[in-house]
Order: sequence, then structure tokens, then C-alpha cells
Amino acid sequence: MTEVSDFASPVEITQPRRYRLVIAGLVMVAHFSVGLNVFSISPLLGDVISDYGVNRSAAGLLLALTMLVFAGFGLPGGVVVIRIGLKRCYTLGWWLVSLTALSFLAPNYFSLLALRLSFGLGFALVLIATGPLLLQWFRPKEVLVMNGLNTAVLSLGIALSIAFATPLASVIGWQASLSVFGAVAAVGASAWVVLGKVAADAVQTSGATPFREVRRLIRNRQIILLLLADCGVLVQYTALTAWLPAFYSEVRGMSPTQAGFVTGLLPFIGVFAVLLGGFLPLRFGTPRSYFIWPGVLVAIGGPSSFLLGNPAGIYLALVMVGIGSWLYVPTLLSRTMELTGRDPERVAVVWGLLITFAGLGMFVAPIMVGTLRDLTGGYLAGFLISSVAALSLLIAGIGMPRTAGRPEVVSPGR
Repeated sequence: MTEVSDFASPVEITQPRRYRLVIAGLVMVAHFSVGLNVFSISPLLGDVISDYGVNRSAAGLLLALTMLVFAGFGLPGGVVVIRIGLKRCYTLGWWLVSLTALSFLAPNYFSLLALRLSFGLGFALVLIATGPLLLQWFRPKEVLVMNGLNTAVLSLGIALSIAFATPLASVIGWQASLSVFGAVAAVGASAWVVLGKVAADAVQTSGATPFREVRRLIRNRQIILLLLADCGVLVQYTALTAWLPAFYSEVRGMSPTQAGFVTGLLPFIGVFAVLLGGFLPLRFGTPRSYFIWPGVLVAIGGPSSFLLGNPAGIYLALVMVGIGSWLYVPTLLSRTMELTGRDPERVAVVWGLLITFAGLGMFVAPIMVGTLRDLTGGYLAGFLISSVAALSLLIAGIGMPRTAGRPEVVSPGR
């Protein structure tokens, strides 16, 4: 059985405990609005290529460079949370995400790219600030559940945007459809400004230099395994989510709408998988098992999703990838909290490292597949490389100590 401590978080909860339900709702809306905008451009890349006269490599940059900004700001974002405060950081991040609401005004490729880059910056800030915010308001078992719920609504946002971007674009235009998803974030950010509450010293607890903490934390073998596992899975997940709609349309003969709905199975299945990932570890298994079995699923399902031509086989493969790519996430996030002794400052730094590693993988994946498609005339080379990267989840699970239920805490003096 996975050990999850019942003791309170080290950050004192100063507001009434019942108000945590309001905070839980706001944080979930933040993740939902982020999810709506991560891959909303993916089913519309054909429209971007047609209207702006760019090639597939340039179109892929709308995803890839967004993830590069997301990755590049991961570690500095952890420092920003510590320096400017949790409330300001969450506010700034959420408003940056909502700038995608201006997509209908983008007159050219570069203006749309600027909005996507702003989104990447806000994406990083919101995710990094979430860890310390949860530690302030929720007890450890509640944090595990919240990690599952947050990831579930993020996945739901991705699923809805991929599934409905093309139908919505056929009615109001592809730029306006992107603005609709961004408007949801703007409404949520407004609600956070009014209702969001944090403790003034929520992340300023140790006084240690953040970059000194990075050197201490990166020496921990378990943390390195977690960073590499998440990065590898997201390389495959991003490659498939970004380019399977085009692959199914061009190679498998599906309509663009059908291809978008089929690819939408990945995040849709992820909603249920990540909910299970938030509750099952409370009763069953060890952290190690929540990396090994999802690793097996992504290792088999990933290649099957583009090698099989049978519709039933494609659906089954996407279900496997959807489960494997999301089931481990709540354990991953909670495990990083345990390994850092639930110290808010170190959690912000480690979550920044997670974002840096994951973002680099998500940056490389779509541009790699798009470039190889332009060079070779096919998608298989890029997809196969991404599937090899996803093996890192299984390797990390196998390499994780069997006694991982009782974490090795990284102390400040280490």
C-alpha cells in the first residue's frame, strides 16, 4: 500500500478550512482553462498553413516554441514564485494564458506566434505556483487527490479543445474558435483576482538560494528518474496529439473532424485515468507500480496508434496511450513533494525542473515530426522516435527503489 502521511502540511493554513473548497474550484478552473489552450491549435494547423502560407515546420513551431518558452521558464519560474509571491504569480500566469482570447485579432503568423508564446509563459507560472498553493491549503492526502483532479480537468480541457476546435472553426472561423478557448481563461483569471487567497509567506520558508537548491535536488537519483520519465512520456504524447489528426486525415483517409475526435480520445481517456491515479494510490500498490504499468501501456499503445490501420486497433491503442500517459501523474507530483520534505520553496524549484524537462520534450516533439514529414514525406520516422523516448517511463519505474513508499527526503544541508 502506498504510504501517504496524515500529518498536516508544513505551511500553516491561516484561512478558514472551508474556504479551501473555493480555492480547489479556482485551481481546477485554472488547469481546465490551460488545458483548453495547450493543443487547441493542433487540429487547426491545416488552416494556419493555408491562410498564412507557411510550411508544416513553421506550423509546428506554434506548438514547439510554446513548449520551449514553457520549458525555458520552468526553473526561473520557481524563483519568480519565491520572489514576487504566490498570489501575484498565479494572477500573472492566468492572465498570460488568457491572451489567446485575442487570436481573432492576429493578422499574421508572427502575431499568432506571439500569443502562443505568452500562453507558454503563463502555462509555466500557473503550474509551478500550484504546488505551493496546494501545500498551503490542503493536507497530504488531500494534495494527492487534488493533483489527480487538477490533471483530470487539464486533460478534459485538452480533449474538448481537440474534439471541438474543428467543428467550432467551421461555424465561426478558426481564429475565433481559438479566442473562445482563451475567453474561458479570462473569465477564470477575473474570478481568481476577486476570490483567490494565499498566505503572505506561503513560499518564503527556508531562505536558501533557489539555484543552490537545484544543485542539491538534482543529485537525488529518484528525482532524476521522475524528471526523465515525465519528459519521455510527453515527447510521445505531444507528437501524437499534435500530428495524429493530420496523419489520420492524410494517410488513413479520415475527415479532419473525425481525425480530431479520434485523437481526442487521448486526453478524454486521460480524464478518467488521472482520476484513478489520484485515488488508487491511497489504497493499492506502491509508487513504483504506478510507473511500471503505465510504462508498459505507452510502450505498446504508442506505436500501435500509427502502425495499425484497423479502426478497432487504433481505438484500443489510443485508449492504452491515454491511460498510460496520465495514470502516473498524481503519483509523480505527490512523490516530488515527499522527496522535498513538503517544503514549499523546494517544491516550487522541483516543479520548475519538471516543467523544464517536460517542456523541452514537448518542444522537440512537434517540430521533429513536422520537419521529418517535410524531409521524408511521411510521419512514421518522427512517431517512432517519440515512442522510443516514451520507454523512459518504464525504465524509471524499474529503476525506482522497491521501498519507494518511504521517501528519501532531500535536506537543505545536503
